[in-house]
Amino acid sequence: MSSEIVSNRFLALVEIMDTLREQCPWDKKQTIHSLRSNTIEELYELVDSIMEEDWEGIKEELGDIMLHVLFYARIGKEQGKFTLEEVMEGIAKKLIHRHPHIYGDVKVENEDDVKRNWEQLKLKEGQGKKTILSGVPNSLPAIVKALRIQEKVKHVGFEWENKEQVWEKVEEEIGELKAEIEANHQAKMEQEFGDVLFSMINYARFLNIDPETALEKTNKKFKHRFERMEQYANAHGLDLASMSLQEKEALWQQMK
Repeated sequence: MSSEIVSNRFLALVEIMDTLREQCPWDKKQTIHSLRSNTIEELYELVDSIMEEDWEGIKEELGDIMLHVLFYARIGKEQGKFTLEEVMEGIAKKLIHRHPHIYGDVKVENEDDVKRNWEQLKLKEGQGKKTILSGVPNSLPAIVKALRIQEKVKHVGFEWENKEQVWEKVEEEIGELKAEIEANHQAKMEQEFGDVLFSMINYARFLNIDPETALEKTNKKFKHRFERMEQYANAHGLDLASMSLQEKEALWQQMK
């Protein structure tokens, strides 16, 4: 598809958004705050499609997210804050500035160099007002946030040397958790449990495992097996709730 066709279709979509904003009662009523939850929902629907490698779903959800981008840009223009053109100009300038190995004379050896340059340039753009971790959104899910925090500090050298050191830290944190469990100190148990999770996420990173993806796959696996248990029980006239734990475990093993 030529760039001219892409441009024409993009402009047609912008025109549709403008028409809806001017004429549709629902669209006219929306604000950046009322759209927020819908935007989050659309993003998670895209994530679901990505997890399933559902390319048709990905295509559809990308369209929905693009519509939301245009919606926010339209509201920004109405409020006199920014225009769609400024949004596109801003991201274009940012990409060029943060890729000096493509648009400048900086030399890189690998993707780690690229990420390190990105973070350093991002800090310089903040003119001293940004910190290493200021770019991590507060509203990120905890597992994703922990991973992003660890990735950020890595680029300024705050990093373990190898995965063996990280595992030692995991074992240390587990030991501290056990000690608080034995002491029956609820608040400290919660704190140490969080430390264990944070260390495990760090270890996953050293194994090149995305902890969010790994946990989601386990969630799906558990859900699939448990639903098979329910189906089996219903088909054989069994009451899953009244079965003993040993009977449930045997059935669980059978479903594996």
